[in-house]
Amino acid sequence: MWWFYRLAMHLSGARPVRLVAPVEDLDPAAFDGLIIGGGDHISAEIYKGKTKLDVRIDPARDAMELDLLRHGIASGTPVLGVCRGAQMLNVYYGGSLHQDLRAVFTEHPALWTPLPRKRVRLAPDSRIAGLMGVADIRVNSLHRQAIDKVGTGLQVTGWDEYGTIQAIEDPSALFRIGVQWHPEFLIHHRAQRRLFGGFIAAVRAFMAARQ
Repeated sequence: MWWFYRLAMHLSGARPVRLVAPVEDLDPAAFDGLIIGGGDHISAEIYKGKTKLDVRIDPARDAMELDLLRHGIASGTPVLGVCRGAQMLNVYYGGSLHQDLRAVFTEHPALWTPLPRKRVRLAPDSRIAGLMGVADIRVNSLHRQAIDKVGTGLQVTGWDEYGTIQAIEDPSALFRIGVQWHPEFLIHHRAQRRLFGGFIAAVRAFMAARQ
């Protein structure tokens, strides 16, 4: 996924830095924006869920991302959460996750594809709909977990056709958005590039305000 993020950031005029946990002497203040991408499942103990034995977790990454979010949210740093990153953003705000979305959304097909095969409806008055310039969009599906209880302060701004939450945002923040799909695999679509462009615009505004 890193190379796709790198390309998306390059197209938006930004220089990304990859972090792979654990990182010694990590300085969260060194970054002007934060993208939390996809990966292993989030440890259920963080949101007081029941741990399943058949999932991969990465406690070092969980801890690093929570530290970055703690600093980033306190300082107003723009945050974009993608797939696992959207889930982590929700968990940080006190929300919880469905560990197996198909056990809850029984009509949800067993989709696992980087191609846009699922339709998502965006709330028309949401930040993400304004950025992407659409209220209805096709996205990919590479997740088995999904947002359950929404964290305090977050709003649900996107749903797929099966009822799964696909987008969340904090309306009080400069830029704090989570999407359940992977826009980095869809940057050939103009609307997906606009999402990254909106993130970079927020990063530049944040940098200007700090100077």
